[in-house]
Amino acid sequence: MEPQARPGMRVEDGFFLGLVLLVTVAFALLIEPFFVAILWGVIAAILFTPVYHRLLAAFPRRPNTSAAITLVLIVAMVIVPAILLSMALIQEATLFYGRIQSGEIDFAMLFSRLRDNLPDWAVGVLERLGFADFEAARARLNAGIADILRVLAAQAVVIGQGAFSFLIALSVMLYLTFFLLRDGDDLSRRLMNSTPLRLAQREALLKQFVLVIRATIKGSIVVAILQGLIGGLVFWVLGVEGALLWGVLMGFFSLLPAIGTGLVWVPVSIYLFVSGAIVKSIILVLCGLFVIGLVDNLLRPILVGRDTRLPDYVVLISTLGGIELFGFSGVVIGPVIAALFIATWTIVSDMRAPEQSAMVPGDAAESSAGSRPVDTL
Repeated sequence: MEPQARPGMRVEDGFFLGLVLLVTVAFALLIEPFFVAILWGVIAAILFTPVYHRLLAAFPRRPNTSAAITLVLIVAMVIVPAILLSMALIQEATLFYGRIQSGEIDFAMLFSRLRDNLPDWAVGVLERLGFADFEAARARLNAGIADILRVLAAQAVVIGQGAFSFLIALSVMLYLTFFLLRDGDDLSRRLMNSTPLRLAQREALLKQFVLVIRATIKGSIVVAILQGLIGGLVFWVLGVEGALLWGVLMGFFSLLPAIGTGLVWVPVSIYLFVSGAIVKSIILVLCGLFVIGLVDNLLRPILVGRDTRLPDYVVLISTLGGIELFGFSGVVIGPVIAALFIATWTIVSDMRAPEQSAMVPGDAAESSAGSRPVDTL
């Protein structure tokens, strides 16, 4: 009877596996409209869990109170400032765009001044690039900047039209964050027990996921905020128009390794030089090199640690790909996927290492065995 029972069990197991996959896909489609809200709820819970644990130690046996206080801190420290900054940014971008349209900012005049101060070989390069005609260059540059600012200005209308959807997503995020803070330890244990992986693999992947989330936020977002803040203050002190706009752009571009904030302060320093503000241009260059640029090199290793830091080229590619696929949330999703990819294949390599060592033929295998003990499971 035993051989006849096995085929039936295989069919049942296969059907149940298919049912599990079907229900999982259906549930994923069900929550897909709130994917971004869920993602940021998980991120907020991971980042503020230490705060919740400290409050829970101060208010023992009152997890609801501790989670609620933590939620209030998240709203006061993160959400409200982010909303106010977005509103101010959109307003300033709209004003800057209006100055370009009105001709108050004349790029043709700036190009003319720049050409007068350039050597002949540099003028030849500009002519080969098609920038000899300053009117055409102004139109081309105006069009490029106008497209960027038009997108920012249009977000005011989008936010107004999608205010209800934004409030719903924000409510879902905060609601989920509350329960993840309160029940996070129990949920993580249940998730670990339900995942069809070996215990060591589950622990390694979960640890890597949490480390990358914290490293991305602390090592990228915090550094970006600091660089944007310092850059905006430098622009404001130098009297550069749109200091808030340039500071936010500098913070955003600082998420990209290698190129980073130089995409903003280098063109602005050239603009100041061409405009005749040579001293301000030199000050901006010095601040860009020795103040803004060093924030990343000094703070990122302290905030992240060298063990959890991804290579710069991986961060650059994964961040750009994440932004392309997921929008602003891709700043976090991209590096997380890249880190989990590296962690998964590291686990595969570690699993295959004993097999590869055992397959070493002849004296090489004996030498390897004599040089170090063989791990046993």
